[in-house]
Amino acid sequence: MKHRLFLFDLDDTLLDFRASERLSFARTLQALGAHEDLDALFARYQAINTALWRSFEQGTVTKEFLKVERFRQSFAAHGLDLDPQAASSLYLDALADTVVLVDGAVQLCETLSAIGEVGIITNGVDTIQNRRIAASGLAAHVSFVATSEACGFAKPDSRFFDYTVKLARAFRQQETIIVGDRLDADILGANRFGIDSCWFNPGGLANTSQALPTFEVATLHGVVPALRKLADAGTPA
Repeated sequence: MKHRLFLFDLDDTLLDFRASERLSFARTLQALGAHEDLDALFARYQAINTALWRSFEQGTVTKEFLKVERFRQSFAAHGLDLDPQAASSLYLDALADTVVLVDGAVQLCETLSAIGEVGIITNGVDTIQNRRIAASGLAAHVSFVATSEACGFAKPDSRFFDYTVKLARAFRQQETIIVGDRLDADILGANRFGIDSCWFNPGGLANTSQALPTFEVATLHGVVPALRKLADAGTPA
């Protein structure tokens, strides 16, 4: 295997963020005493949250603004008189303790940490992501965690990756690979930084973007075989 530095996205790659998000959202509404239609409100929240994260990644809003604004807009859309600041605090606290692993995540990180170095790269909130990693059982196999909050820049900005590789014990461009589920953040970021990438695509989505993964897998169990195939062939798997 030619790779020695393995950079993993966290949410929806190693951790099932969608499952954690829904559980945390439900706990937040319960704590606020809300009894609304959870499905409708959660769907609206997800759409607003996704749009705000895109804005954050483009540098047009701050993370502090995003964390509260997503609740303010969601509550306003449903005519709810609830405190978005309190909702944000409750949600982040619940999210830190609500961890659902993607199948094969711990095994994969354990295997690759014995070969080289595993790092986590995330645009999430620094303290929350570190708490989630600690609760997940992944921490024992992870050398470092790079967050956009600590860096000041978000994926796919090349400055985020400049920051990331400085945390590694050793960095060689040709021996580094990113594994992530998002074409517009993980794979595009890898393309811009000139390193290999693995698109984790469990939904079998079509790639209609300009981002070009070195290879893609449908499950985390497929990562190691694909890396070995890539090394043996000397060409993309």
